[in-house]
Amino acid sequence: MHNVVISGTGLYTPAQSISNEELVESYNTWVRQANAAQAEAIERGEVEALPESNAAFIEKASGIKSRFVMDKAGILDPQRMKPSLPERSNDEPSVLCEMAVAAARQALERAGRSAADVDGLIVACSNLQRPYPAIAIEVQAALGIQGFAFDMNVACSSATFGIQTAANSVQLGQARAVLVVNPEVCTGHLNFRDRDSHFIFGDAATAVLIERQDQATSAHQFDIVSTRLLTQFSNNIRNNFGFLNRAAEDSAASADKLFVQEGRKVFREVCPMVAELIAGHLSDNGLQPSDVQRFWLHQANLSMNHLIVKKLLGREVSESEAPVILDRYANTSSAGSVIALHLYQDDLAPGAVGVLSSFGAGYSIGSVVLRKR
Repeated sequence: MHNVVISGTGLYTPAQSISNEELVESYNTWVRQANAAQAEAIERGEVEALPESNAAFIEKASGIKSRFVMDKAGILDPQRMKPSLPERSNDEPSVLCEMAVAAARQALERAGRSAADVDGLIVACSNLQRPYPAIAIEVQAALGIQGFAFDMNVACSSATFGIQTAANSVQLGQARAVLVVNPEVCTGHLNFRDRDSHFIFGDAATAVLIERQDQATSAHQFDIVSTRLLTQFSNNIRNNFGFLNRAAEDSAASADKLFVQEGRKVFREVCPMVAELIAGHLSDNGLQPSDVQRFWLHQANLSMNHLIVKKLLGREVSESEAPVILDRYANTSSAGSVIALHLYQDDLAPGAVGVLSSFGAGYSIGSVVLRKR
């Protein structure tokens, strides 16, 4: 068995960003148009007028102020309200591949490695562009990695599940190093005409390189002390889009073919589950929450993160202890906690303990205990 480290992280951030104010302007324009079209029915009381939104509501509900996106114009067009990402030919790199390669190259550079040093690659994300060939094999080919590659999806927890899978391969000697890449175009599955959720998601890609500690040369190493995963079935976060939709009698696009959630139920049920899992995971490794210098948590909702860490520490948390990227990136699904790790790690002293944790649909929860080398 080999000791394993994260030796490099990478981040791809799209060039375009949408503020809450811009998003609200587009949404409210659509609402006014929809209400005008239904004016008579609204006046008769047959249907209710759609409520408008505002930037203050979005920030209070989520902590989000803006989000990076792969296509801004299509999302903000009140007649379209979804990203415009033209389908590419089979001979061109897919959108996810392009994003993944950019993040992976940065992780390799930070680790001081090249594709020749890597034996495996996992694309772990919520929003896979196609069933096959695997996006991971496409990324593998683009990077020039010899070995194996495969896709996996555990929704927002995909990164931590991928890290455990990669760490196991390296620990057992099945690979010298494995890249875990998380390309997320979350805006593609978001209903921008749903007031309760149209502001939640953004796009980004992240990558981590996992390798044997005795071979790692990077100055940015974290020992993977331990990993822990948990899943519990719930319908409270769901997306029913899939290839069997066309086989149903009614194949019309309906709301549940995009992201839907029961937000209050998710908040109420997931927060204690995450806190309990992290506390137990730390305890089993001889650690207490107070021993942790940094919590890199899934970036879904600011109040959720504050509550989870408060349950663990018994007090309010500082931004240094639980960094926030949600305000400018929004929820980037599996990439969120890794963005926080990538941007907020270099100030930690050797020996510092951190917890990387993600949680989402499933329910699925992942916890990775790290120690700075």
